[in-house]
Order: sequence, then C-alpha cells, then structure tokens
Amino acid sequence: MPASRTAGANRREQACRWPQSALARALGRRSAQVVAGLAFLLIGVAIVADHLYPLPAPGRSAPFALVVTARDGTPLRAFPDKLYIWRNPVTLEDVSPRYVEALIGYEDRAFWWHPGVNPFSLLRAAGQWLIHGRIVSGGSTISMQVARIIDPTPRTLVGKLHQILRALQLEAHFSKREILTLYLNYSPMGGVLEGVDAASRAYLGKPARNLSYAEAAMLAVLPQAPSLLRPDRFARRAQDARDKVLRRMADRWPAAVIHDALTEPVYAQAIREPMLAPLLAERLKRSARGKLRVTSTVDADLQSTVESVLLDRVRTLPRHVSCAALVLDNATLEVRAYVGSADFSDLERASYVDMVRAWRSPGSTLKPFLYGFALDAGLIDSESLLSDVPQSFGGYQPGNFEQSFHGAVSVSEALTRSLNVPAVQVLDQYGPQRFVGKLRQGGLKLRFPRGAEPNLSVILGGADTTLENLVGAYAAFARGGLAGVPRLTSDAPIEEHRMMSAGAAFIVRDILETGGPLGRAVEERGANRGIAWKTGTSFGFRDAWSVGVTDRYTVGVWIGRPDGTPNPGYVGANAATPLMMSIFSALLDAVQTPRRTPPPGVTQAQVCWPMGLAADAQPADLCAVQRRAWLLDGVAPPTFPDPVRGGEPVLRYTIDSVTGRRATADCTTHTLRDAESPLWPTLLGPWLDERSRRFDAPPWETGCAPPGRGEGRLAIAGASSGEVVRRVYGGAPPLLHLSVTGAQGDIGWLMNGAMVGRAAAGRGWTFEFTRPGAYAITAFDQKGRYDRVTVEVR
Repeated sequence: MPASRTAGANRREQACRWPQSALARALGRRSAQVVAGLAFLLIGVAIVADHLYPLPAPGRSAPFALVVTARDGTPLRAFPDKLYIWRNPVTLEDVSPRYVEALIGYEDRAFWWHPGVNPFSLLRAAGQWLIHGRIVSGGSTISMQVARIIDPTPRTLVGKLHQILRALQLEAHFSKREILTLYLNYSPMGGVLEGVDAASRAYLGKPARNLSYAEAAMLAVLPQAPSLLRPDRFARRAQDARDKVLRRMADRWPAAVIHDALTEPVYAQAIREPMLAPLLAERLKRSARGKLRVTSTVDADLQSTVESVLLDRVRTLPRHVSCAALVLDNATLEVRAYVGSADFSDLERASYVDMVRAWRSPGSTLKPFLYGFALDAGLIDSESLLSDVPQSFGGYQPGNFEQSFHGAVSVSEALTRSLNVPAVQVLDQYGPQRFVGKLRQGGLKLRFPRGAEPNLSVILGGADTTLENLVGAYAAFARGGLAGVPRLTSDAPIEEHRMMSAGAAFIVRDILETGGPLGRAVEERGANRGIAWKTGTSFGFRDAWSVGVTDRYTVGVWIGRPDGTPNPGYVGANAATPLMMSIFSALLDAVQTPRRTPPPGVTQAQVCWPMGLAADAQPADLCAVQRRAWLLDGVAPPTFPDPVRGGEPVLRYTIDSVTGRRATADCTTHTLRDAESPLWPTLLGPWLDERSRRFDAPPWETGCAPPGRGEGRLAIAGASSGEVVRRVYGGAPPLLHLSVTGAQGDIGWLMNGAMVGRAAAGRGWTFEFTRPGAYAITAFDQKGRYDRVTVEVR
C-alpha cells in the first residue's frame, strides 16, 4: 500500500479515537469529583452530626463517684455516685497485662486495628441471628461496649445502629489506649461495682495489677453478664465462663499456664464497703474538687494495725470515751496513719467527730517547747536550778499534778517529771506573750477563749490546739528544730517552720528520751530508749495526751470524751502513753537507738548549784552541788533571781580566825578573815538537805548576835524535835496539833517533804499518824522563812 494512503488512514483512525479517549477521561474526572464530593459531604455530615450529637462525657451521669486510696492504691473508703456505684479509677499501667490480654483475646482480637466496628464480627452475628432466630454471639467490639456504657441504648436493631455510630465517633475522639482505659474503669462488674480494680478488690481482696491468669480470665468475662456471673453468688457459672475464656486463650498463653488456671477454683469474698481511715477519707472528699480518685499518704497496712490497736484499747475504756492517733513520717511530713476516732461504728463514742482536728487543751505537752525556747534565749541549760515549791506568780499559784513538791530540781528533772511550778517559773522569766508568739512562728497554732490574752496558765493547758498541730510541732525534735504541717496527699506542698535551733531541739529530745546527762548515766528510761515522749493531761481529766518522737516517726495519741466531759482517773501517763508505745511497737523500723552526735554548739560541762554557773567559772567553796549539763553555745546561765530576797546570791561575812565562827570586830579580839557562801533561793530552804547546806555560813560566835535576831522569826509550837508520839494499841491513830509563832498569813505544812496543806497562821494544823516511824514536819511562809521539827511515832 502506498505510504500516502497509510498515513491518511492513521490520521482518520486517530481522529475517530480522540473523542472517545477524551470522553473517558472526562467521565473519570467527573466520577472522582463525585466521589470526592460525596466523601466531603459525608465528612461534613459527620462533623455536623458530631457537633449536634456530641459524645456524653464518661461518668457524666454519675459525677460524684469518688474513691480515696492509700499511698499504694488500696481503697480507704469509696464514696458511691447517685446510683450508689463504686469505682476505683485506674490507668492502663495499674492493671495486670494478663487481664488486658484475656479481655482483648476473648472479646475483641481486632481491637488494635479496627475503626471501632469489626464488619466481619457484625456479619457473623447477623448470620447467626438469621439462622437461629436469636443472638448466638455478639458482634460488639470493645469500642462499641464503651459506647453503650457512656450512652446506653436498648438492645434493638436501632439501638445497635446507634451504638455503631457512637463507636465510630468514639474512635475519632480517643486513642485506643484511652478507649481501653474507659472500659477498665466503667465496665459493669456485678452489683454496685464498676471497673476491673473495684471488682478485683471487692471480690478478690487484691489490686488489679496482681491478678493471676485464672482471676484475669474470670474478670474479663464478667461484664458479659455481671448479674449472672458474680463469683460471690454464682461460683459455678463464673467458673464455666472463666474456663471458656481460658480455652480461647490457648493460642496466646502457654498450655501449662492454662492447665493450672483451669484447676484453680473460683473463690470470691462477700462485697464489703472499704472502711479504712473513714474520717480522713471524708476530709479528703471535701477537698476533692471533682476528682474521681484521691490518693492519700496513708500506709494501708499500718493504718489497719493502728486502728486495731485503738479498737482493742477503747474496749477497756468507759462508755463515751474515744481515742485518736496520728503517725507522721518525719522525713517527708507525710501522714502514715490517721485515726480520728477509735470505732467509727460506735455512735455512743461520737465516732463521727474527728479528734485529730478537734481543738482541745494540750495539758503539759507544750512544756518541751518552752524549755527549748529558754535554751535558745540563754536563760537555762539542761541542769539549771529550778524551785519546785509553793510559789505565787502575781497571784497565780500553780500546783503539781500529784499535789506534792520536790524542792530543788533541774530543768531535766522538771521536764521528765512534768512538774508544773518549775515550768511556770521558766515561763515567768521568758514571758507568756513571747512564748505564744514563738509557737505560732513555729507553726503551732493556739486558740484562746474569746477576749483572753496569753498568760502563765498557757503552759499548763490554758489554750487549745489540735492533735494534728501538736504532732507537726513535735516533729521539730527529730528534724533539727524544723516543725512542719502534716501532709495528707503526696502533692501537698511541704510547709516547714523554724521552731527552735537544732541544738535546743537536740537537748530537749535527749532529756525526753534519756532524762538528760544524769538519766543517761543511770539508764532511767532505758526500756524505751530511742523514743522521746511527753504526756499531758488537761484540767479536769478531760484530755489525756502522749506524743513521741523517734528518728523516723512522730506519733501522737489523744484519749478522752469528744463532748469534753471529764474522765476522772485517765491521764496521759497511764492512758495515752501505753497506747502510744503499742503503736511504736507496730512500727517495726521506727525505734532505733543510734548514738546521735550533738549538733554544733552543744557541749557538756559541770555546772554548780545554787549559783548555776559553770564549775570552772566560780570558786569551789561556792559550788555546793555539781551537775553534768548540756550547754548550748557554751552558756551556763546563772540561777533565776530570788523573788523573795533579791540581790546577789552570795553571802559575804567575816570569820573568827581562831574559832572558825562568824564574828564581827565588835564581838571578838581575834583576827578576822573574809569568807563567802552561796545563797540558795529563799523558798527552797525547807527542802534542802545537809549535803546541799555544807557550804552554808557557820554559826555565830558566842556573844555575837546576828543582825535582826529574834525579829520576824518563824517557829513551830506544839512539839519539839526528838519528841515521841505514842500510839494506843487498838485505839485511833494519834493526833498532833501544831501551830506557828512569829508569822502571819498562810502557812504551808509539809510532812516528810510532801505538801499536806495550807492554813492561816493562827489556825495551825493537825497531823494524823496512821503508821509508826520518823516524821519531819516543816512549816513555811511565802517569804521563805521556815521551821522544822522531827517526831517519832511508836
């Protein structure tokens, strides 16, 4: 064929094909546009529908459900929602991987890749429904089940379509892990339980992170029929359903594991409402601010132990009497146990009142802080001389709890014996306003009656505080003088306040623990070494306290009636301290007895009574009694001024060089030499023994009259020293009436050093002797003048 004809034919053929190719391309473009348009339309419709019909927020129907847990996640108390549903919110990491594997392996193996709906499962379920006329197996994915949980629908075809749309919507808003976490928290688990951790703790008594293979399988299948498969009621059904799950996991779990799991019986405890630290849980609930879970700092095991200790103790106490206790970790200021009432179920004991937070009189528990402040102020050392004798401080006349007095005592003795008069003596020197201000600066709040101002009674319980405040303040003795606010949650800020110097805190703690240098030498408190504690009893036996400190913990205990009614006979020493020691016994690692190194500035030295100065800073003949003392910054301050005599505590006089007696140039021809003697505080005179008086001034030389002799001398009348009082066999105890001469006003009477009473000078006092023996009887007035006679009863 000629070339010209061939070319022409090709041109005609191409001319015929061109319109067909262009049409195809045009149609293809149009189809793509239509598809894209439909896609955009569907996307637009989906966005509008999502906006018009948003997903309900999980838990919106029950916004008040809350669980308060211990630091390890153990529920302390569950507060149900309006429908009385219990939940224990968890994250995916809080749940055992075995449960997640069983759940996905049995319920939705395509969970990680499907878009919310598994079409193959839906087709299978629909086919089974058409063939059998009933649902044989569900086609719901985990996403669809979560959709039904947050937006319940009826089990109808329309309801299923609604569920599918919600599942797709759910996948568009949440990640797979978030969807799975919703299932872990809201899946129905029978009765009032929702979520795997609530079910695990309620049925099995353990957190969901500790599930065995068999337990994981049982809980994985439980949401399919939570009312029919409850292991606490229908153990056989639960076991059959569990075994079905285990067999389905044959391709994922080792055969030996499944075999062992199949032989494990199903056991579940009866559902009980968690009830540990109920008053703390209520307190944290009020500050939850919409949270579903609040994690406290409490140690669940220790909390349970402390509650048991208090419950055992309160059963031995009278009706209406309760107890409270607080255990504080000194390092973190976190509360490890919090018991606001001894028996939360006992309304007779006002169990609903949280006595950890109640304002009550602290009795003598503030004394350690006073002595610490006085150390820092340079007023005392650990062995400074104090006067435990009847005294009046501007009309305020405190007495000791035992209604007796001990005469000359050291700071260490006054603190360990909790003597009232020496504490008031120190506070009188330090100042009540200054003391209260220092406590507040250190974080210890006090509450006074309306219109009242701080006065000397504050050291004996004249103001109120709380157990929580007190424990936080006592932690200062283990934290170098830094007190703190007890923390109830781990995210609470650490609040610290400087209560006293590290040196003062060390000295006071050593006194409370060992009795000070003297007590340390004689092991006076050896049975409880490692624990520094102080007791307190408020006026009228209303409150009994004991607070103890170790290196690691501070423990505070209160016993009393929440309504403030007196509880006679129950004091800090015999009621609260044994309970506190029982708690310390439960803290196995709490009590240690390390050899603590004194902080910088704390040293030991010999000090002298009655002057109070260091032994090497004064003449030997002025040092009547030596004491080994803790000094702060090397300061050994002098004894407080004598309120009766005043002036310098040294008596200067002259002695006859021949006779060694006191004399003046007017009554002797011998050479005189100068001498001096220490003067004890005047009010201590009736209590001093011969050892203390060995440096007293010698008697006067015959013919030398002391100045003012015979003027204002107090003398006992009615008996003389050495007199014998005889008893009549079978008769009444003998009586001896004594009076005084040369005195006016009230006279104090002592028998063998114990205060027996006061009476006007003109009335005297009648003594009754119930037993034979020697009796030293002393009469004294407020100026320190006294007389003493010794009688023997036979």
